[in-house]
Amino acid sequence: MRKLLLLLPLLLPLANCTRHIAMQPIAIPFDTNPNQTLTYAEAIACYEKMAAAYPKMLQLTAVGSTDSGHPLHVAVLSNDGVFDPEAIRRSGRRILLINNGIHPGEPEGIDATIMLLRDLLASPQRQTVLEHLVVAVIPVYNVDGCLNRGSHSRANQNGPEAYGFRGNARNYDLNRDFVKCDSRNASAFNRIFTTWMPDVFIDNHTSNGADYQYTMTLIATQHNKMEAPLGDFMQKTMLPFLYDRMEKRGWEMIPYVDGPGETPEKGIFGFCDYGRFSTGFAAMWNTIGFMPETHMLKPFKDRVQSTYAFMDVMLQFVHEQHGALAKARAEAFERTRTKPEFALDWHMDRKTRDSLRFKGYAARYKPSEVSGLPRLWYDRSEPVEMTIPYYNTFEPSVQVTRPVAYIIPQAWENVLSRLENNGVQMRRLRQDAAVEVEMYTIGTFKNRDAWEGHYYHSNVKVEKQTQMQTFHQGDYVVFADQDANRYLVETLEPHAPDAWFAWNFFDPILMQKEYFSAYVFEDLAAEFLSQNPAVRAALEEKKKADPAFAASASDQLDWVYRQSPWYEPSHRLYPVGRLVKPADLPF
Repeated sequence: MRKLLLLLPLLLPLANCTRHIAMQPIAIPFDTNPNQTLTYAEAIACYEKMAAAYPKMLQLTAVGSTDSGHPLHVAVLSNDGVFDPEAIRRSGRRILLINNGIHPGEPEGIDATIMLLRDLLASPQRQTVLEHLVVAVIPVYNVDGCLNRGSHSRANQNGPEAYGFRGNARNYDLNRDFVKCDSRNASAFNRIFTTWMPDVFIDNHTSNGADYQYTMTLIATQHNKMEAPLGDFMQKTMLPFLYDRMEKRGWEMIPYVDGPGETPEKGIFGFCDYGRFSTGFAAMWNTIGFMPETHMLKPFKDRVQSTYAFMDVMLQFVHEQHGALAKARAEAFERTRTKPEFALDWHMDRKTRDSLRFKGYAARYKPSEVSGLPRLWYDRSEPVEMTIPYYNTFEPSVQVTRPVAYIIPQAWENVLSRLENNGVQMRRLRQDAAVEVEMYTIGTFKNRDAWEGHYYHSNVKVEKQTQMQTFHQGDYVVFADQDANRYLVETLEPHAPDAWFAWNFFDPILMQKEYFSAYVFEDLAAEFLSQNPAVRAALEEKKKADPAFAASASDQLDWVYRQSPWYEPSHRLYPVGRLVKPADLPF
């Protein structure tokens, strides 16, 4: 013991030295060359080093897989060493989820988030923002694209020297995949998101489009699409704070610049973020979402620093407004669970507009050196300020009454697996049951050719009828009294713009499996019409009203076939039943 006491003065400096070395800031290429961004391996190594140096504050875990075969990581920053999302929510703390590298050619968030976390970890005085907040980070979401590194895919962008590619390993744009989940990346993200259920979500990006004076532009969740308590809180409290604090930090912001004209003079449109996009998916779960979009032509250094500033300002806001945020979100979930009607689609109200003071550059035209025809260019030697319209009011264009429950045949496992992955509560029938439900028949729709691996259906028209439908043992019943209600409605109602029907999950119902030979069915059709005079009368009326129909024997025979018992009842019958009144079901 005496020998140990004599050695302690010698051991303590060594222990302190070791601790000091472990706590050294993590260096990244950007520190010495502000036109460099981290590779995927370098980014993950940084998080591993920070987690090893600060194990009681930062945890890094691998969750699921990506299409490249690499894991998707989640880093969690918690000032008390609690990393369980359920325990964090029970403690009353808010959760911020940051997503980086969804488009790895837009890598500012990858570098800025590491810089922000290392500064928070190394500066106890800055950790006060974590008293009511836990930060979860996906360091690199599109791992696949980050590994596909080059210097030329972003032709419009000013640095960095090398960066990743927009498409993932299967060439999907992951910011169109949050609902359909074709990629393993999106499947893992859905699981992460609904496990953590963040109060606020940031998805870091770089813009394309016009030239202007701002480094940072911002897409916020479309406020009209959110439940009123949350949308009002974002519009009246959150956005004014963010815009004010960013301007004070030297990074004045403007809403994302996209509008009716080639140049901004004619105004800016708000973004109607459907569930395919990150902020639209977040809104399905009453999460306020943001896509910071740094301007592509500004130096990479400025883009990284403004992204850092935005996330830092967000931490401060949640710290100061954690109670009001919690209250607004709780009220939003209560409405989601109980309200009778949901909007499925939205349209912009062009008659309602605000005004913005916009700082741009003079837009001019000159002959193209390529084509000789007029081309647009922005004269940076002539900065201009102008007042422009801002169209950011949206109204429901399609609405639906919430059913008591959806009944989904077990055959549609591609849908059921996604519901399960998102933590939706489901029950199963223990025996066959005939149930009175509303069923949709698919009418007309438009197709989009070869888009994100699909032939997307839009402008879907449906007819609804009440009927007895037999469902079978093992089929799934999903009650619409959950926090997941908006997610359920926007994916299971076939005429919603991001429904699974729109993304071709139910296309087999669109194809007839049986038909007829005309020379055989002619006799059956004649006998059917003689036995059904009402159908005969309807046929004659249609011929009078439609000369082209009257001139086509094949069209008339097909029409009779579709009224007859030989026409298959499953053709265009959407297989998901809507239970509209309580029923005693065998679970």
